[in-house]
Amino acid sequence: MEPLPKEGEPAPAAAGAGEPSRGTASSSGVVVQVREKKGPLRAAIPYMPFPVAVICLFLNTFVPGLGTFVSAFTVLCGARTDLPDRHMCCVFWLNIAAALIQILTAIVMVGWIMSIFWGMDMVILASKYSESGNSIRELS
Repeated sequence: MEPLPKEGEPAPAAAGAGEPSRGTASSSGVVVQVREKKGPLRAAIPYMPFPVAVICLFLNTFVPGLGTFVSAFTVLCGARTDLPDRHMCCVFWLNIAAALIQILTAIVMVGWIMSIFWGMDMVILASKYSESGNSIRELS
C-alpha cells in the first residue's frame, strides 16, 4: 500500500497504466442472475390457473385470509408449489397457517395488507404459470 501524495506533489503514475481499471467497463459481457430466496410460507403459495388466482385475490381483498384458505385446497387438487420436496399435506397446512396469520392479524391492519399482497403474489405466479403453457396435470 502506497502512501497518499502530499499537497502540491504530483501523484505518481500507476503501474500498469495501460491496463483497464476495475471500475471501468470491459468489452466482455457478464450475465448476472438474481434468484429470490423464499421462506417456507411464501414458497407454499400454489401455482393456480389465472381465474382462480384472481378470485383468491378478490377474496383476500375483502375478507383477509379467505383467498389464502381457498388456495390451500388447490394444493390438495394437485397445484404445484416451490416446495417440491415437501409432502402435499405439509404444504396444505403451511397455507392454512398463512391464512390464520392473515385472519388473526387483520385486526391491526397487518393481516389485511399481508392478505392483499399474498393475493397479488398468487396472480403473479398464475400469470407466469400460464405464460409457460403448463397445466396442473402435466406437473403433478
